[in-house]
Amino acid sequence: MNTRYQPGKAWTITILLALFVLVNFIDKVVIGLVAVPMMGELGLSPTQFGVVAGSFFWLFALAGIAGGFMSNRIKATTMLLVMALIWSLAQVPIAVSSSVTMLIVARVLLGVGEGPSWPVAVHACFKWFPDNKRGLPVSVIAQGATVGLLVAGFTIPVITSHWGWRANFIVLGLVGLIWIAAWLALGAEGTIKDESSPGHEPAARVPYRRLLTDRTVIGNFLLHFVAYWGLALTLTWLPRYLQKGLGYDAVTAGRLFALVVGIGTPINVGLSWWSQRMLVNGASSRKARGIFSSLGLAAAGAMFCLLMVLDLTPMQKVLLVAVASGLTPIIYALGPAMLGEVTPQAQRGGILAIDNSV
Repeated sequence: MNTRYQPGKAWTITILLALFVLVNFIDKVVIGLVAVPMMGELGLSPTQFGVVAGSFFWLFALAGIAGGFMSNRIKATTMLLVMALIWSLAQVPIAVSSSVTMLIVARVLLGVGEGPSWPVAVHACFKWFPDNKRGLPVSVIAQGATVGLLVAGFTIPVITSHWGWRANFIVLGLVGLIWIAAWLALGAEGTIKDESSPGHEPAARVPYRRLLTDRTVIGNFLLHFVAYWGLALTLTWLPRYLQKGLGYDAVTAGRLFALVVGIGTPINVGLSWWSQRMLVNGASSRKARGIFSSLGLAAAGAMFCLLMVLDLTPMQKVLLVAVASGLTPIIYALGPAMLGEVTPQAQRGGILAIDNSV
């Protein structure tokens, strides 16, 4: 078994995992981008639509925790395949049914399949990279979400205008099957083992009571929790806000949604690179990862608050949301690396999943 770092293969896996997350996030955001025609055809009120969209999260957290603990024992390659298959199948009922109950069942099923996706993807990535090289690849995987939202912003309104909102779910099911084929051909399980770090012995198992009361773990939970509020806002309500709140038509709103996502990509990758350079130059992980990501989230929060204070034009509001949304995902890249430092490899999947589910 080759336990040495293999850059070529490691980055191939990273790209595949980024595509995995790309499909994942298009699956999440599609419901928001088809909100207006779906609500019109099915006669849904905003409250009813909120229930349909929010049902995705009903079992998301529980499934995420269960899947994370399963990833401690089951190969990540197998789990990634099963999740992608669930996503693909969950699109079918939405494409063919007009029953609100069926829509909710399909979104709940999608949430079950996607709950463990991020922690398992990161866990799989960590098996290919040593600790001091994990920040950038995780950031690249996270940008799969960003690119997915970008692609969704451009393509979903066009597909909807030509073939109706239901066609999007058929396309997404097929895209999921294509990723499965690529993973079967190129995917593999990494073999790099974690090394001990000062103050921690990740080679040995640690009681979960001790892990869950670790200050680094608690801090990550809080930062990730805050960041996910901004993500949920973007995924579910931003497309409708652009149309109903700021007055843009559907196609323009889709393009502006893509703009918001596109502005965030270089911000997040640049911050991740900056953090990794700080580590290389001798900064502590507390400074280069913990304080760095905290300052990014604080700045994003201040920008969201400015939306309520400043008298801005619609485009200025879009740009402010874009920058704020670009700052919040920094914890998605740096948080898992911090958790990996204090968590034994045999328990890492479970802790990453609890973090994501919180």
